Amino acid sequence: MELSPCMMAHDGDVQLCPALQQLKDEHGPLNEQKQQLVDMAQQIGQNDETADWKEALLTLRENVQSFLEQLDPHSQREEGVLFPMMAQYIGRTSGPIAVMEYEHDQAKRNIATFLEQTAHLSGTVNREAAKQLAFYVINAYHILTEHFMKEEHVLFPMAEKLLSNDEKEELAQKIQAI
Repeated sequence: MELSPCMMAHDGDVQLCPALQQLKDEHGPLNEQKQQLVDMAQQIGQNDETADWKEALLTLRENVQSFLEQLDPHSQREEGVLFPMMAQYIGRTSGPIAVMEYEHDQAKRNIATFLEQTAHLSGTVNREAAKQLAFYVINAYHILTEHFMKEEHVLFPMAEKLLSNDEKEELAQKIQAI
């Protein structure tokens, strides 16, 4: 049996082809940014009453926007390339792909709500309002943390087994174009 390049990369118990390994590797920097966001969000509303919650929210907002610049291409690689390729084997209306897409939507919805509600902050922002706004970021963090784990331990290994070598090459080409 000839070993394809997709069988040579090793990831714990499951060997991932380079394209799937790239998607997994993208989680590392995203996890670091995501952790910084949740740390910032959790600080909002926790300090003293005279804190400038508006300024804290605006700083968090800038960091969320920076995070999205990294998250969006990763999501496009999964939603636009990997998920459709897997869906031809396992379907899309229920099961792992449906769950992954739902979680993407939930995380994006939380982030979008935070960005919309912090787009035009005026005057002072009280502690409770700031905490409520920061909660959207905290919620997105929890969704994405669990989501990344599911991808790494279930979805990517499943894709490795389902996709043919030709499909893995196609996956690699298409995700490189994004």
